[in-house]
Amino acid sequence: MAADDILWELEEQFWTQGADSVRQSSSRNAVFVFPLPTGILSGDAPWREASVAQRWRSVVMSERHVSREGSIAVLAYHVSAERGDTPIYEALCTSTYLKEDDAWLRMAHQQTPAG
Repeated sequence: MAADDILWELEEQFWTQGADSVRQSSSRNAVFVFPLPTGILSGDAPWREASVAQRWRSVVMSERHVSREGSIAVLAYHVSAERGDTPIYEALCTSTYLKEDDAWLRMAHQQTPAG
């Protein structure tokens, strides 16, 4: 599987898989920036935050862009995500990955609500 495909698969799992899966694909020192009131989370905080730990039923990532330089990759995209009875969530997102020992680990993730 090509590196870009692996990265996009990891990113989709970030939205749709449980906290354990996300934790395994994220660096211990990862930083997550979510819309308020959640805000900036790092360390173990993302796994304790209910709004973050709750997974999305479906996601569509469009306007995909990948920038890679050596062992660093940045993904940028527009997401439309759906869960439960809440309205569809639209956001512009970025995730930064670092390749360590043949595995891509998320170092940072950021969401800016769109619309």
